[in-house]
Amino acid sequence: MKNIKKYIFRLWVLLFLFIFSIVLFIASVNYNPYNLFGGMPSLQDLEKPESDVASELYSSDNLLLGKYFRYNRSPVEFNELSNELITTLLVTEDIRFYDHSGIDFKGLVRASYGVAKNVLTFGGSGLEGGGSTITQQLAKNLFKIRREKKGKLSGVPFLGLVISKVKEWIVSIKLEEFYTKKEILAMYLNTAEYGSNSYGIKVAAKTYFDKLPSELNFNESSIIVGLLNKPTKYNPYFNPDNAIEKRAEIFYNLFKYDVISREEYDTLRYSGLNLKYKVENQNVGQATYFRTVVRNYLINWARENDYDLFSDGLKIYTTIDSRMQEIAENAVSNQMSRLQQIFDDHWDGKNPWIDEKGFEIKDFLKNTIKRTRYYKSLLKENENDSIKVFDLLNEKKKMKVFSWGGEIDTVLSIMDSLRYYKNFLQAGFISIEPKTGFIRAWVGGINHKFFKYDHVKQGKRQPGSTFKPIVYAAAIDNGYSPCYPVVDAPVVFELPGQDPPYWRPDNHNSKWTGETMTLRKAMAKSVNSITAFMTKKLSPTTVVNYAKKLGIQSKLDPVPAVCLGAGGDVSLFDLVGAYSTFINKGIWTEPFFISRIEDKYGNLIQEFIPTKQEALSEETAFLMLHMLKGSKEEEGGTARGLNPELTTDNDVGAKTGTTQNASDGWFVGVTHNLVSGAWVGGDDRSIHFRDWVFGQGARTAMPIWQEYMLNVYKNTDLNIKKGRFDKPTKQINVEIDCSVYSGENETDTTGAIIQKIKASDIF
Repeated sequence: MKNIKKYIFRLWVLLFLFIFSIVLFIASVNYNPYNLFGGMPSLQDLEKPESDVASELYSSDNLLLGKYFRYNRSPVEFNELSNELITTLLVTEDIRFYDHSGIDFKGLVRASYGVAKNVLTFGGSGLEGGGSTITQQLAKNLFKIRREKKGKLSGVPFLGLVISKVKEWIVSIKLEEFYTKKEILAMYLNTAEYGSNSYGIKVAAKTYFDKLPSELNFNESSIIVGLLNKPTKYNPYFNPDNAIEKRAEIFYNLFKYDVISREEYDTLRYSGLNLKYKVENQNVGQATYFRTVVRNYLINWARENDYDLFSDGLKIYTTIDSRMQEIAENAVSNQMSRLQQIFDDHWDGKNPWIDEKGFEIKDFLKNTIKRTRYYKSLLKENENDSIKVFDLLNEKKKMKVFSWGGEIDTVLSIMDSLRYYKNFLQAGFISIEPKTGFIRAWVGGINHKFFKYDHVKQGKRQPGSTFKPIVYAAAIDNGYSPCYPVVDAPVVFELPGQDPPYWRPDNHNSKWTGETMTLRKAMAKSVNSITAFMTKKLSPTTVVNYAKKLGIQSKLDPVPAVCLGAGGDVSLFDLVGAYSTFINKGIWTEPFFISRIEDKYGNLIQEFIPTKQEALSEETAFLMLHMLKGSKEEEGGTARGLNPELTTDNDVGAKTGTTQNASDGWFVGVTHNLVSGAWVGGDDRSIHFRDWVFGQGARTAMPIWQEYMLNVYKNTDLNIKKGRFDKPTKQINVEIDCSVYSGENETDTTGAIIQKIKASDIF
């Protein structure tokens, strides 16, 4: 009897020591003496747990344009989750969720039995046998306990898993103290990974079903909940059989817990997956080029303002109008696919890269590939063995290539694909609201997935005759009038010390008519000799200075050829911004694309205001609009081919541009409320039509602008209406060419007939 009492006493002592050891162990894990167990989340961490949240880019009409993320996650509130989703989650992961305080002891006993069975039968070795509550899984997702907060003992086999599990229990209990059950459910669904680069329930619902979490039914919820523990194995797109098997298991749980009837269970079990799978990336959706350009700007802004663009959940509101953006993208697509067919027929299978004499450039593709990073990296990997590198570049492989009819699966080598892609014409388009500087549409190329280079701001080319209005703006601002008469005759610039020691620009047809014409008519017909004449009078330096005042950021050389747009390359972004000055009564307003940035809680961080500066007098700006209207109104004007519908009850100013050999086609159009421009050309200047007539801006770039404007006016929701240019705020008296006018005329010393009338009378 005494021995029995002694054994019982010892058992109680052992039980006490065991319980005391557990309590001591848990307390030690919690307080982490000597960093044996690794740190725990602080009180502040628990009150405001942080997880990476994607920053979102919105249009001015509140359409989500895209995201910037490391982990694609956008959180939602509990009331944004469907009842079907919540129910499916609970019957699958934690049926007693509302009955425990972070640790489910019944589930723990069941899981412990499973672990013991696995160990004894050599079927497993760890604490991964289930039993984790939703709160525990949330603790693991939020604080990355197993990966980051490690101590000196964390690396000990088995003991490290025990420490991590205890940490999760402690954090789970604390989370239950700080948050309601609904908040925990929402936080868990927001922080979980669902595969296919989707983190959080909102992104998962969008990725797999193109729905909001509030719209998910039992079928969709079961597929998504099935992804929680093994997002790759149960991915319905890549592993549909596994997903169907897991879904059936979840359907049975719904039936088992009386959520659905037997009839509903049978119906759901044999239903289709009904996926609408689409992974978010920078190549899909609207304004793909714009989003990439803005990304580079935002990275610098975030660094300067102590934010992380890819994890802080910023909300960036842009000036882009999604409706106008769609119209612009359609215009570029429609016109470029049409033009590409003309270009292909024009070359009829021949290579379009030619030199100044019209001969194909030898070794063009080889020299082009040598300039790429890919070639340089291959050369380095292969110890500068160029022969071996080109052998690799000529190996055939499966790939998808772009075509205007859709992507094509084919087999090509890298060199083959380079040849294929160099046959495509490229384009850029931008539309600005001149009085505010808001950029309303931005199309940087023909397809962002296959052609990454942005032709709006990143790309710079010679502007050709679209630069001429800057020359004429300088002339008018220096006292010349639109009616100033000049003879179409050769103009020679002396270039001492150069070979040859002079420069004489030709007209596009290499002929001079000897006709005396006004500056307005000369600009409308894009007569090179008269632009050169005015540049010689003003000086190239004066022209360059005016270009800078009008917002041209590129380096321009003050050489005679600057008058024809050959003094340096400019971007479409800068050029359209310069034309906007004419609408703004001489005030240059920097085009800008972000209106405000908010943090993830909706608090305003920064509101953006465009830079403005006076570039021209109001009189000059007003007269330049009259000059630009000449492209449509003057006989022989380069924009005479515009659809008459655009100029009915509407003032339109415009300028075409075509560079040497028709390498670049430009068009900028000005109305009272929009200034928009297009550029069309090859990736390389040597890629172009053989005939200047086919490659001129009026045939390549103008159709894009025309389609865009016609459809902008047709869209009544935009409320962008036709109208007249604003009249000047003060009286302006200038000489205007009016040779057939029956009023008082006078003749100057050159014999040109001049009419003196008020400028305000012509509008």
